[in-house]
Amino acid sequence: MKCVFQKFHVSLHLFSNQNDNTMKTIVQLFEECVANYGDNPFLWEKETGKFEPTTYRQTHEQVQRLAAGLLSMGLQQGDKMALLSEGRNAWIIGELAILHAGAVNVPLSIKLEERNDLIFRLQHSESKFVMTSGGQLPKIRAIAADLPLLRKVIVLDEQTEYRENEIYVEEVSKMGDVKLSEQPDYVKQVVSQITGNDYANISYTSGTTADPKGILLTHRNYTANVEQALSLISIPPHFKTLIILPLDHCFAHVAGFYSFMACGASVATVKTGRTPIETLKNIPVNIREVQPHILLSVPSLAKNFRKNIEAGVKAKGKFTWYLFNRALNLAYSYNREGYNKGGCRQCWKRPLLALYDKLLFSKIRQIFGGQLLYFIGGGALLDIQMQRFYYALGIPMFQGYGLSEATPVISSNALQRHKLGSSGFLVQPMELKICDADGKELPTGEKGEIVIRGENVMAGYWKNPKATAETVRDGWLYTGDMGYMDADGFLYVTGRFKSLLISNDGEKYSPEGIEEEIATNSRYIDQVMLYNNQDPYTIGLIVPNKEALKSYVKTHKLEWESPEGKQKALEMIQQEVDQYKKGGIYAFKFPDRWLPVAIAVLPEAFTEQNQLMNSTMKIIRGKITERYADRIRFLYTPEGKNMVNEENLKAIS
Repeated sequence: MKCVFQKFHVSLHLFSNQNDNTMKTIVQLFEECVANYGDNPFLWEKETGKFEPTTYRQTHEQVQRLAAGLLSMGLQQGDKMALLSEGRNAWIIGELAILHAGAVNVPLSIKLEERNDLIFRLQHSESKFVMTSGGQLPKIRAIAADLPLLRKVIVLDEQTEYRENEIYVEEVSKMGDVKLSEQPDYVKQVVSQITGNDYANISYTSGTTADPKGILLTHRNYTANVEQALSLISIPPHFKTLIILPLDHCFAHVAGFYSFMACGASVATVKTGRTPIETLKNIPVNIREVQPHILLSVPSLAKNFRKNIEAGVKAKGKFTWYLFNRALNLAYSYNREGYNKGGCRQCWKRPLLALYDKLLFSKIRQIFGGQLLYFIGGGALLDIQMQRFYYALGIPMFQGYGLSEATPVISSNALQRHKLGSSGFLVQPMELKICDADGKELPTGEKGEIVIRGENVMAGYWKNPKATAETVRDGWLYTGDMGYMDADGFLYVTGRFKSLLISNDGEKYSPEGIEEEIATNSRYIDQVMLYNNQDPYTIGLIVPNKEALKSYVKTHKLEWESPEGKQKALEMIQQEVDQYKKGGIYAFKFPDRWLPVAIAVLPEAFTEQNQLMNSTMKIIRGKITERYADRIRFLYTPEGKNMVNEENLKAIS
């Protein structure tokens, strides 16, 4: 490991002077990396039968051509250009070209639905140009008429025909060739005017669709967070990673390709399939082909990997499955929380663990290519049992913590320093404090809101000064997450200080707007509380309007107390929620993945009297969650997903 850390210090030295203007922008970072690592492979992509490399120098040439073409086409400094594509070389080259042109990239998730999510972001960001893959082009075509500012759509895949204002990306690069032949320094002149305070991205949050916020991230936000991330991990130039997370996600930006780029290392992307399912199936195949040294992960992927590993072991027979679990339990007892593993009293376990590793764990590691040292987990908190599982296999999944407003890395566990169950130690340089509801700083060990300050803190929310003022105060970013610092300097994230929900892939979203809409638009529903704590789907706790339901049941000539009457009432509540899903009158108002898949009908309302609502008439989520913990657990069972279940029938009485 000595040579690794020597190389790490060399890489970190590049960033040691924060006042060095040559390192203030992403463009300058990239240019320096090309100068230092020109012949190193940077990007890996599988277009035919195997992954092929593109060097830093070759990437630079493609970026220059495309940037010159974009400028020739009319893209100006400060203009917004949206990027909507699956992960691929063209995504990374596209962003770098946009930034070389002095413009602002608006990265968009391919999960977004065009009728609502995409329209809002494209209109709100004032995007004049869109760069899109052929697979995502139909979404843009469907809403082009609703985008009056849109001037040009650059398509990354060649089409048989193009509509007005559409152009193939290679044609744009050819325009760049012409311009560069006339003015070789054309792009360089634009680059010289870009500063660290210029916006690089507008990255949209997943708040309620009526009010998603555009996070303004500057060039310096990114380069600062790269410096900070490299204070935690080492990335020698020969390292590779396969980015299995969406490239539009801030975590993939920094911990993925920008940190690897800064060290002269290389980045591969998953081969895009004809369908999202096919792309997912390509992930394990591509991991074996790329043989990455580090992988980024989120809890949903970690669970899928574990499920597949266990299925593979079970397929080997009962004895192998027995041996595997025996090996895991021995490793759990020896490793404990990582930082405190082993010890003299446990030395007798080492020979057995070495044997189990040779017989079992080493073979499992081959599934991940055989070179993998560890995962970095982000997006949402990873269960400690899951962390222990991967640690036992010899490929630890180190929990990190961050959010897009912090560009995003705030802390992480690492090989040389870790505590399973924690979110690691802080990046450097950065300040962190834990505050109570009044903003007062709390001592070590006490829980409160996580508040940070550093050059990685966003510039604000685009066109939303109110939200900016609430979130960033005197340079301090109030994360909305709850946690505490232990005596050893490890951060523990314990939940949400605010009411944001978190899906199992790390997506954060605000439930209030959805809850209010459902309750307001339905005469049969009085109150709603949505719940998702990194679970497979969102659920809803609903307080019904029994009088309205009784009248409805009566119109169908049914008795309220009869089983048929109760069933009819429950079906009506389900119908009201389904109005927000495909085919309903409120379809596309909110993404389907944020709507409740299972519903618990509650026997009483949320009131001040039962302490489920405060004096300002806001529901107290923590108390509701605690009181109905059993019902919440039930909703994640097959029976609970059925609206007409025994619990709901009892509650509707």
